[in-house]
Amino acid sequence: MKNLQHALRSGNWRSLLACFLYFDTGFTVWVLYGPLAPFIGKSIAMTAAQQGFLVAVPVLSAAILRVALGNLYQSTNGRRVALMGVLLSAVPTIVLPLLPTTPSYTLLLVLGVFLGVGGASFAVALPMAGSSYPPKVQGLVLGLAAAGNIGAVLDGFLFPHVADALGWQYAAAAALPLLAIAGLALFAWGEDRGEKAGSVGRALAGFATIFAGLIVLVLAVHAGAFGSGRAGVLLLPVLGAAGAIALLPARYRAVLAERDTWVMMLVYSITFGGFVGMSSYVTLLLTTLYQMPKLEAGLFMSLLAFLGAIVRPVGGYVADRITGVRALTGLLAAISAADFLFAAWMPPLGGGIAILVCLYLAFGLGNGATFQLVPHRWKGKTGLLSGVIGAAGGIGGFYLPVVMGIAKESTGSYQMGFATFGALAACACLAILALRAQWLVWASPAGAAIGAAPAAHVPHGATAGE
Repeated sequence: MKNLQHALRSGNWRSLLACFLYFDTGFTVWVLYGPLAPFIGKSIAMTAAQQGFLVAVPVLSAAILRVALGNLYQSTNGRRVALMGVLLSAVPTIVLPLLPTTPSYTLLLVLGVFLGVGGASFAVALPMAGSSYPPKVQGLVLGLAAAGNIGAVLDGFLFPHVADALGWQYAAAAALPLLAIAGLALFAWGEDRGEKAGSVGRALAGFATIFAGLIVLVLAVHAGAFGSGRAGVLLLPVLGAAGAIALLPARYRAVLAERDTWVMMLVYSITFGGFVGMSSYVTLLLTTLYQMPKLEAGLFMSLLAFLGAIVRPVGGYVADRITGVRALTGLLAAISAADFLFAAWMPPLGGGIAILVCLYLAFGLGNGATFQLVPHRWKGKTGLLSGVIGAAGGIGGFYLPVVMGIAKESTGSYQMGFATFGALAACACLAILALRAQWLVWASPAGAAIGAAPAAHVPHGATAGE
């Protein structure tokens, strides 16, 4: 406890709290569609694939917008960027309850892009929180800020009950007081000491262009402009990411030429992608696979999200002690094993809940361990890398519900969905093992001395081939 207090006092703990609240409420509105999906399905006729696409659009929106917000953060004060994000993510919570009739599926897709701005808060909240703290406590501090994932707990507890009593459109308004609290905390306490470079006007124009382009892309995919059915949906993240990357300054695009960036993106697409994607879809999974009542499924979603969020700081703390490299090796192996077990067994309710609990614990610990590594590897670029790597996590979160919905609609089972993500987690684990010796050099000098002596000649922050 004394160590924790000392760590918090080594920087601006009020700004850390404001960043936590910002990410917490942003995450709450981000996965709003997940617990409300069974209620929305009673008002709007949707196939299983369309349901998966609906809950996945906010996830994808956040993934792409994280790159743009990360770029904007590197150019101007993070507090202003955060307040803008709060206002944009509040739009659906205002519009939905004011509509006189049931909204169309198309309008819900558009509002889903706005909800994604809440999830994009990751690219601002983390580097802003860590900007006033020393490197030795970055794992813990970034883990605490990112424990805003706990916002998903509110979704499962709050929104289904309001939807059951007043209707799902009014349930969306329940997020407004939470967003107001986050906005006030940012205004009063938010402080950003991060390094800044680049043109603010260009970064803001890039964000606006990507935001508008996402709306156009989502509607085009829905209209079948890129092929009917699944083809367009599966292409959407690729098209959106390509557009976002094209608008980045050349010096920022350079990080995509580094091998380590892509490996870290793959890892985070498994850990965070699994957390947010499953949080968006698990209510539908429980109601369709186990015929669980909607309110009970929302409660389980909250409990699972709570587990995954609450252990994220623990993942950062453990990674500070043993390095994120070692922590991620075991956690990715556990995720792969759990996914393959679910696919092979298709367990009854008790077994399914037990496996989901294991997955969420591994997701949360893995999220904390991943971002323990980022400040060590990319000094002075944590805002940008938080956006780029966070985007990969969001894209993983987009594909999870989409692939689950396609698997269910095509085969009548979720087996292929779980098997697909089990294989991806195994690939990420193998990539970490292949790079382990080199990564330990910059991840921890002590780790290098113990297990990375052959790679000692690699300069700090370098990768093979640089």
